Amino acid sequence: MIHPTAIIDKSAELEPDVEVGPYCVIGPKVRIGRGTKLIANVSIQELSEIGEGCTIYPFAAIGGPPQDIMYKGEDTTCVIGNHNTIREYVTVNRGSKSSGSTIVGSDNFIMAYAHVAHDCRVGSHTIMANCATLAGHVHVDDYAILSGLCAAHQFCRIGKYAFISGLTGVPKDVPPFMMAAGNRARLYGLNAVGLERQGFAKAEIVKLKRAYRILFRSSLPLEKSLKLVEEELDGDNVKELITFIRSSERGICR
Repeated sequence: MIHPTAIIDKSAELEPDVEVGPYCVIGPKVRIGRGTKLIANVSIQELSEIGEGCTIYPFAAIGGPPQDIMYKGEDTTCVIGNHNTIREYVTVNRGSKSSGSTIVGSDNFIMAYAHVAHDCRVGSHTIMANCATLAGHVHVDDYAILSGLCAAHQFCRIGKYAFISGLTGVPKDVPPFMMAAGNRARLYGLNAVGLERQGFAKAEIVKLKRAYRILFRSSLPLEKSLKLVEEELDGDNVKELITFIRSSERGICR
């Protein structure tokens, strides 16, 4: 299951059924789980961990040192979960000294040339289209979709089930369930189609649309609109939206 041209450090730990294609390079103290397949020319650098059932395509580079001028060679990690598809030329850097790790969850689809920078936290079931870029310390929650050529500023958060349009620059947090677009991202309503595809009940979508109108389309100050949503609407998804907004440190795309 290991091509003779592959180079694997003696300290790397690979499960017996891992497939390593031609010209792959696996560095020191790397761990790769069952059923994972490296197609060809894949670089997995030191202290990286890849879960089970992942497929990594040619010229992807996983676990490279952070692109951070403060990094001085400290031992940091890159941890990738199970059943991820990582396409050609994707780069996922390991963490910096500040947090120590970059973490990607499971069941993600990361398309060609996407970049996940140091100290990012990417959830599960996300999609990053071609050339989607995360700066350092960005958090992307479950089921979010980042379209092609979008870029998120460092320390931004992208909430659950959010949809980021192509060519979008994300300078502030994007609340869960919302659509964002623009050179400097603005909100353009609820991601209703995405929620329908994920099986959200119609009543829940209507409730979230009402919350969006109160929060972002009314003339009320944000705190008053949050209190009004709390009074008028209930449910876990509404609570998720309110909690996300109140916990924002960079501010919210409006």
